[in-house]
Amino acid sequence: MSEKAALITGGSKGIGAAIAEKLVLQGTAVMLVARKEQPLRERVAELRKLGTAAVEYRAGNAGNPDDIAASVADTLSKFSSLDYLINNAATSPYHGPLIEVDLPRLDKTLNVNLRGPLLWCQEAWRAWMSRNGGSILNISSIGGQAYTSDNGPYTMTKAGLDYLTRYLAVELAPGVRVNAIAPGLVQTEKAEALWNSPNVRIPPMGRVGQPEDVAAAAMYLLSDDAGWVTGQVLDIDGGARITDFERYRRRAKPATL
Repeated sequence: MSEKAALITGGSKGIGAAIAEKLVLQGTAVMLVARKEQPLRERVAELRKLGTAAVEYRAGNAGNPDDIAASVADTLSKFSSLDYLINNAATSPYHGPLIEVDLPRLDKTLNVNLRGPLLWCQEAWRAWMSRNGGSILNISSIGGQAYTSDNGPYTMTKAGLDYLTRYLAVELAPGVRVNAIAPGLVQTEKAEALWNSPNVRIPPMGRVGQPEDVAAAAMYLLSDDAGWVTGQVLDIDGGARITDFERYRRRAKPATL
């Protein structure tokens, strides 16, 4: 995967940062995009210590069309290619009954989690992938595959992202492969209220996930080793989705960040 270039949204922390690290270690140039500049600057400084691969960043909103266009243009300007697009950025500003969600927070969730990935794919396709090919990876959630209480707007967008993955896999084939990963509970800063809860539900593998668990799967799906894989949504969840949590609950203390 050397001499390639990747753009990762939500790349300053968690799963996005873990994917970036693995790509840099493989010699892939990486552009990180996230809202806040300071975490981006810190992450880029860490990644540049890992090897000779170029690492850049751009602050921007993953749901804003102007920021999306500018980020893709900046990636091509600095790296001269865009071989891998990782749609990792997501937001979940509302928790409560889906039937009661207010319009501003619904719109924010839709714009970042569902409309945003489509716009990123469109921009990458027009600017580079339609002529040169590539691989797109969407970070979804197992929550999009079943009812999840108090998180309806978020999981609704993830269900839509799964469909978008399959749809674009057909439209963009054979030059561009489009796949998704659906993580279970992963030990990130964003999800701390869940994995650090005394009532955390531990899947059959006996622990919550780590960002590196998702990043390892991402490397396969992005790479040429997955050259005949497209339109797939891969669960990386320790066996959580196949478990009836109402009957199966095992308690374990996750490691601290």
